[in-house]
Amino acid sequence: MHWREVKAGLLASGSASLSGEPAQEYISRSSAGPGAGGQGSVFIAVGKHRVRLSLDKAGEIEVVHRGGGVADLFYGTSRIPCRLEQPGLHCPKQAYITITGTCIFHCRYCTVPHIRGQRKTIPDIVALVDSVKDRVAGISLTSGVQTTVEEEEEYVLDVVEALLPFSLPIGVSIYPTEQTPERLHDLGVEEVKFNVEAATPAIFTEVCPDLDYDLIWDVLESSVARFGRNRVFSNVIIGLGETDAEMERCIRSLTRSGVIPVLRPLNPTEAFGHDRPSASRLLHLLAVHEHAIADAGLDTGVSRTMCTNCTGCDLVPGRDT
Repeated sequence: MHWREVKAGLLASGSASLSGEPAQEYISRSSAGPGAGGQGSVFIAVGKHRVRLSLDKAGEIEVVHRGGGVADLFYGTSRIPCRLEQPGLHCPKQAYITITGTCIFHCRYCTVPHIRGQRKTIPDIVALVDSVKDRVAGISLTSGVQTTVEEEEEYVLDVVEALLPFSLPIGVSIYPTEQTPERLHDLGVEEVKFNVEAATPAIFTEVCPDLDYDLIWDVLESSVARFGRNRVFSNVIIGLGETDAEMERCIRSLTRSGVIPVLRPLNPTEAFGHDRPSASRLLHLLAVHEHAIADAGLDTGVSRTMCTNCTGCDLVPGRDT
């Protein structure tokens, strides 16, 4: 079975049980994104490829840790030798940090506003990066919104400035203002990710009623002008009720603008009654994604930070193929 088929099945399931030898050093816990507030997750490497699975004792997929990171992945009738990857911060080889672990917005699929996490102080963030600087190749920053979008941006800019002495590439993903691309670029940020989240404006309005869809698209276009092609990204969630045709139009609108889409399978919550997308749908959209990336002359392989570099949560053209 080809890796893309295995990974599509794993992402469609989304979780696994973990047994065998103690594996605490390989377990990552998130305060944003897929799995926020859950039991943690593990990053599983098979050859040069990687997938992230949330931990669930009742998971239909089983990972057995043999010790020292050596493991077996039991998927269907297959036993796949693999290894558990030790995270830098949140994910392997990156210091991926959530600055503010709460949010004033209430996107229907997101658990972050309900977690009511704290904002990390700048000295704490610097100390976190310092603790892993010898085993990471990049810094990625994301954040909720504690009070206002403008205040959050100011704080993130202060964080970036404090991290510049590490001389590592920095990627940033926050909810933007019109000035965000210019301000981040002027500070020396290398890559940015501003998320359109939904394939259509109608779905976006339904699931993210507090946010501005047109603003995000405008900011993405201005970001490409500043950071260049292959350095600007945008999450689009698969499974919010869009059709494949609507998703393809969104993907191609992004790639024509020089933006690399990050196709994120929905992580269902009790409050949002949608299912995870099927493996067959993920594979179909991967093929669409591959063609759109190729037609636009984009290259996922040059990404140095954030999700496209990690590949754990998504099928990524050029990295999972």
